[in-house]
Amino acid sequence: MTTQDDLFAQAQAWLAEDPDSETRAELAGLIEAGDRDELAARFSGTLQFGTAGLRGELGAGPMRMNRSVVIRAAAGLAAYLKAKGEEGGLVVVGYDARYKSEDFARDTAAVMIGAGLRAAVLPRPLPTPVLAYAIRHLGAVAGVEVTASHNPPRDNGYKVYLGDGSQIVPPADAEIAAEIAAVRALADVPRPVAGWETLGDEVLEAYLARTDAVLTDGSPRTANVVYTAMHGVGKDVVLAAFARAGFPTPVLVAEQAEPDPAFPTVAFPNPEEPGAMDLAFAKAREVRPDVVIANDPDADRCAVAVPDNGDWRMLRGDEVGALLAAHLVHKGATGVFAESIVSSSLLGRIAKAARLGYEETLTGFKWIARVEGLRYGYEEALGYCVDPEGVRDKDGITAALLVTELVSVLKAQGRTLQDLLDDLAVEHGLHATDQLSVRVEDLTVIANAMTALRENPPKQLAGLTVVTAEDLTKGSEALPPTDGLRYYLEGAYDARVIVRPSGTEPKLKCYLEVVVPVGGPSDLTAARATGAEVLDAIKKDLAAAAGI
Repeated sequence: MTTQDDLFAQAQAWLAEDPDSETRAELAGLIEAGDRDELAARFSGTLQFGTAGLRGELGAGPMRMNRSVVIRAAAGLAAYLKAKGEEGGLVVVGYDARYKSEDFARDTAAVMIGAGLRAAVLPRPLPTPVLAYAIRHLGAVAGVEVTASHNPPRDNGYKVYLGDGSQIVPPADAEIAAEIAAVRALADVPRPVAGWETLGDEVLEAYLARTDAVLTDGSPRTANVVYTAMHGVGKDVVLAAFARAGFPTPVLVAEQAEPDPAFPTVAFPNPEEPGAMDLAFAKAREVRPDVVIANDPDADRCAVAVPDNGDWRMLRGDEVGALLAAHLVHKGATGVFAESIVSSSLLGRIAKAARLGYEETLTGFKWIARVEGLRYGYEEALGYCVDPEGVRDKDGITAALLVTELVSVLKAQGRTLQDLLDDLAVEHGLHATDQLSVRVEDLTVIANAMTALRENPPKQLAGLTVVTAEDLTKGSEALPPTDGLRYYLEGAYDARVIVRPSGTEPKLKCYLEVVVPVGGPSDLTAARATGAEVLDAIKKDLAAAAGI
């Protein structure tokens, strides 16, 4: 138990070496006010570095994102790279437009130079896929992207890639974490004030040139798009990519077009969150485009909405994932299609019908991007890798181009994305998916729910029998261990449920899928109603079993 004297001593020691005047003033105020609860929250441990890097709320102290934490993380990464024989290697650094992102990027570059590595920083806030592309384009040994993606405004984060252009996986995360823990005083970390390169637009131009590979020469380029950048960094790159491709200029959602770290028009800057797409839909009702496209703030995700009985409907990530797969099959794609285990099994059926390879991975593009022979990968959280030779990560820019090409091709046939979804349901069965997602203030709620399900796994959900219950912490030949549970259900319909804690947010996520047979087009309406009904019943039964 930390005594009050120990707590205030820790805070004073942190204050003494904090290089940031803002967080120094914040911490000094807490010390002066004697705010023990707030200090305890900030000094109860340290932000843990994992495969997702770091992510947390901005503020002073080791449990917050700040310059002191980032300098230590950068020093740990530099030590790891040098231990791997990369002395003198290049580390490329990108950043989004969130609070403190540019400061964190500059600190990272300074630490790399001080450690005997080289560093290059992207010229301004740019989409995460540009950083992922730049790593291999520049022959870097590692890359860092300062972003908290679609987290709330008060958060920031720190993603690490190695020289293959993919995000880190074990054991690299633990090895870097150990080097971070070995950093003692910040004064021991050399931080020169110059020496790194600030890149020009050459890397961005090379990335944009690479986007040509996504589209088929001579394909239709007629789709009209309403686009929102969700207050992030996507707008300029999307407009440049669309102009280069010859698509009509997207109509912008003006209120969300420019970077703004306060994200003033949304509760959460995530297209999946309720209300986030309201302004985009309002613009769509006004201008009547063929499709609505949204990026998240760092533009590595892509959301799509379609006309629906006079209004607009957000497609689920699984629907977009299947549509892009079908489009790539039609374009003659070869290689392996891959997805995370929480994504729809429809991709496997599409791949099998096309005689293509298919792989399932753990959640995250750090796994998907490493699939040998990958041609296309996706996960249900709006992430799509449509050009793995260019970007070994999800890329909301190239995904937007491919969606718009598909809409254009269908438009030339007098058809829509919904028509293609109907075709896939008739061919492969209706794969209805949904998610039960619970955001918590107290992380013990998540731990308790996982414990309850492990100790008393459900025997039935929605009247379907649980025929297989897997604890994914045990791992298998196909999958490394991960904190999750997977249930396969049989009965009137086949279904699947996966339960896991989020890796980046205080959420418990439950991924649900039911497959409803479809005899023909006339059965689709009833099949969709049945799918929705079964999913709703699974949700209720699962929530009861988990105690949430």
